[in-house]
Amino acid sequence: MSYQNLRGPASESSTAVVMIPHGTSLRGVGHLLAGANLIHDDIRFSLCAKLAGYSRKFRAGEFRLETGKSVLLVMRELASAPQIQYPVTIPEGLRAEEIARIFADGGWCDYTEFLRLVHDPDFIQSLGIGPVQSLEGYLFPETYYLARLSTDTKGLIRIMVHHFQKVWTEFDQGETGKLDKQEIVILASMVEKETANPAERPLIASVFFNRLKLGMRLQSDPTVVYGISNYSGSLSKDDLLRNTPYNTYLIPGLPAGPICNPGKDSLKAVFHPVKETYLYFVSRNDGTHQFSKNLAEHNRAVQKYQKNH
Repeated sequence: MSYQNLRGPASESSTAVVMIPHGTSLRGVGHLLAGANLIHDDIRFSLCAKLAGYSRKFRAGEFRLETGKSVLLVMRELASAPQIQYPVTIPEGLRAEEIARIFADGGWCDYTEFLRLVHDPDFIQSLGIGPVQSLEGYLFPETYYLARLSTDTKGLIRIMVHHFQKVWTEFDQGETGKLDKQEIVILASMVEKETANPAERPLIASVFFNRLKLGMRLQSDPTVVYGISNYSGSLSKDDLLRNTPYNTYLIPGLPAGPICNPGKDSLKAVFHPVKETYLYFVSRNDGTHQFSKNLAEHNRAVQKYQKNH
């Protein structure tokens, strides 16, 4: 009997999802299609696939196919169907370990392997982003559309870093003075963690630039938090006195590295800070901040907005 005489299950047209693992034999593909009720389980499937010219056209992956079709049409659809893609959203401002957890929980990678690669010198060098110790700051936040079996852990990270590099090229590299790429990313990560209000980000960036120019310590709470491995959820006076490479209350200049993975708006704020002379800001407890040009103004703002907090 030729392959034209084979038929799929007699059912109304709908769809079914089939996962084809890497290395699956033709017979195995037939079993998987039958298990998804796309065809009858027929030992002649392999021969028919060869006769029809599809024996080398089936790919590994996850596919959504229509049921109720002949075996020939199922084979044709499987050979050409796009893989199912799933949106995975990485919010702005997450740390590498938080990003690893999102991917791991979705079954896209191994959590430990992801973090190992984030700090692997050889892998980092292969990505061409420069001499950095970690990929923290370069895992670009975005909604990624991923297909099962098509991307491994290295591939995931490459996609994110490639997206960072693409966004990076959109900015005029001459607008940030003497800062190098790593310093810009560090500042952008600080801006990201200091405010969720896009309108304030250029102001926050301006404060940090003004302080750097005057040789003032940046005194950014989020940098202190990043340097604490057992952070309890609220900063104490002891925390502010901890001597870590990220405690900008104690160290001059920038922290040792980025403290999160910033989005485009925060990078843009560092490239385009507003021209203001603010040196301080304090939360108004409504998602915005009060900005001050001197310590006296700042102290009054602290009394007004933080007295009962």
